[in-house]
Amino acid sequence: MNLEQRKLWNENHQQLTALLPNPKEHDQAVELFLRQHAWLYSSRMLDSGLETMEDELLDGITEETFRQYPAPARDTKNSIAWHLWHIARIEDMTMNVLVGGREQVFHTGDWSRKLNIHIIHTGNGMTEEEAAELSAKMDLAALLDYRLEVGKKTREAIGLLEPGQFKRKVTPDGIQTLRDQGAVKPDAEWLLDYWGNKTFAGLVLMPATRHNFLHLNKAIRIKQKIQK
Repeated sequence: MNLEQRKLWNENHQQLTALLPNPKEHDQAVELFLRQHAWLYSSRMLDSGLETMEDELLDGITEETFRQYPAPARDTKNSIAWHLWHIARIEDMTMNVLVGGREQVFHTGDWSRKLNIHIIHTGNGMTEEEAAELSAKMDLAALLDYRLEVGKKTREAIGLLEPGQFKRKVTPDGIQTLRDQGAVKPDAEWLLDYWGNKTFAGLVLMPATRHNFLHLNKAIRIKQKIQK
């Protein structure tokens, strides 16, 4: 994904922001979302030959680079593994529980065992020791598979929405479900409050698209810094 494509992605995101609240533009909004979302995942998602941000990140990356903690970046210490974990967990929670009203992918696919970790939360508020352990022990192939499955379920959930539903507010029951599941650490409860004030459209814009875009950019910069 080159600079021109990133610029186009940002322009399309602004257009998506305008389309989502308008029920008359529902089909166009869904179509644009699916295009924007596909840029953020491996080309395995659609098997279209599209070179995506994840493809750019993974091209030539070493395991050492993937796991390095602390990362050599000004705005984050977290490893690339942590960034992919973080965006996958947040998308899983918001798109499946809060928008789709269904179970997280994480809880339906034995992913804790596959990923070789005991952590179930978003990664917000982790100590340096916890972040280092996650970066060192995470099964990286399983992480990529988990994120891909989350992305597929997101696309399914958005495709099932009907005109007008993007304006729906997140329900307190959905937020309580995430709280009961230990989706965030106690000192990151602010995240549940943030989501609780969103509409479905708001969650589509952040985290399902923009949040992924920002963290993938960080991950790519980390890779470039390490593998000069």
